[in-house]
Amino acid sequence: MAALVISGGSVASAADDVVVRTDSGVVRGEVSGGTRVFEGIPYAAPPERWRDPRPPARWDGVRDATKPGPVCAQLPGEVPDGSTAEDCLYLNVTAPKSGGRKPVVVWVHGGGYFMGAGANYDARRFAERGDVVVVTVNYRLGIFGFFGMPGLAGSGTFGLRDQQAALRWVRANAGAFGGDPRNVTLAGQSAGAMSVCAQLTSPAAAGLFDRAVLQSGSCETGWLDNFEYRGEQAATIFQPLSAVAAHGADVARELGCADIACLRGKPVEELMPQHLAFIQPAYGTQVLPSYPGDAVRAGRFHRVPVLSGTTRDEATPWVAAYDNGAPMSEATYETVLAETFGDRAAEVRAEYPRERYGSAALTWAAIVTDRMWACTQYETSRGLAARTDVHQYEFADPSPPALSPVPPAMPLGAQHASDLWDFFDLGGTTPKFSPAQQRLSDRMIASWSAFARGGDPGWPRFTAERPHVRSLAPDAIGPVDLAVEHHCGFWAQDRRSWTTIEAASNRTSPASAGL
Repeated sequence: MAALVISGGSVASAADDVVVRTDSGVVRGEVSGGTRVFEGIPYAAPPERWRDPRPPARWDGVRDATKPGPVCAQLPGEVPDGSTAEDCLYLNVTAPKSGGRKPVVVWVHGGGYFMGAGANYDARRFAERGDVVVVTVNYRLGIFGFFGMPGLAGSGTFGLRDQQAALRWVRANAGAFGGDPRNVTLAGQSAGAMSVCAQLTSPAAAGLFDRAVLQSGSCETGWLDNFEYRGEQAATIFQPLSAVAAHGADVARELGCADIACLRGKPVEELMPQHLAFIQPAYGTQVLPSYPGDAVRAGRFHRVPVLSGTTRDEATPWVAAYDNGAPMSEATYETVLAETFGDRAAEVRAEYPRERYGSAALTWAAIVTDRMWACTQYETSRGLAARTDVHQYEFADPSPPALSPVPPAMPLGAQHASDLWDFFDLGGTTPKFSPAQQRLSDRMIASWSAFARGGDPGWPRFTAERPHVRSLAPDAIGPVDLAVEHHCGFWAQDRRSWTTIEAASNRTSPASAGL
């Protein structure tokens, strides 16, 4: 190996590897194109089950950082073979090779709080083209991240605590990788965005980040009966501690345990059948003192600039598989419309005339997109914009690269998560863009990076008086009246759209969504 040259906190060599000194020890990554990539760095010690994260232990010598760390315990899905690892609190750093202090973007993955991993998001394009340092993070999921039980400190919030520990690590170590520890943007998509919004309202996250990006997830995300599958029950993504703890006590009894010590002694494999039962963070806790939507409306959130938005056709992938893997049929549509809306069914039918959308499936997809995603995100932006700078967008590529190798049975449009391709290679796959889509991706990376750098993505702010929303589509970037496009005035008539639905008996509702 070539001789090492020490400069500040980093140690470089002529070979294609890079050595950096963190506050816990030295790590060696590797050069990839115009970036330096470091994977599998511990930001916390191996966690004790259902306890807050602790700082990582120091190590001697040079730690290999060329492979991802273990994936947090989860069932097969986004991670094909699943995982039973509890030692999983690792992060990955992708930094431009060029010098100078760079803005830092900390990425919180989605996956419904039950699946996913930071290493699934290859950030080399984002880091190199945006000239930013990107940190992708693992955090505890499902029963290991959001379990609760009466008397258990931290109930329902262990995964959120992990994210805060990662942010503290970034503040302490970003400089060694060329990042500016005083300019950290916390960003996420779906459950990752809901996490970011939760952190905006968490007193424990004060001072840990300087800007926030919410992609398809907000402090108000919630759904009505039957929205994503038949029999789904209405709920919000955040649940009261009392409900989470009571459910945990029920599960403990099912597992033959009278106390937390018994549950801590159970093998991971015995807990995994209950993994999907704990995928909604708890409020009324030290981490989230109140329901995040209420906190935003009351102004109890950190005053940092926010970039927020949704995709135009969020709900299409679930509606495409609604009838046993097939698109929602006409008969099913009529049934669930009546079941879900009752006396308001005629009102909803008039607001969403079937002939406007071309099929029952696309009509239902529009209803769910608007009520569950677009208008809840819009309402959160309204609350935030009353006290801080907000920029709003809508991703509107009508035919983005597919997220699944299986051809869809109906048009999906700008479906949930389709905007991720514009920043990341996903699961080892590089998207196949048209020239116009490549220009859009370049534009979005430039806008997100400009926001991370100075709080302005390049279009007017969203305010109560002028709620500007920027539509982002290939060769078609401009303003859109999102409230009109997504019928937000109609949904605002029912204040349940923005308040907590506490009596959600189906605890696994979001699992179908892969939020």
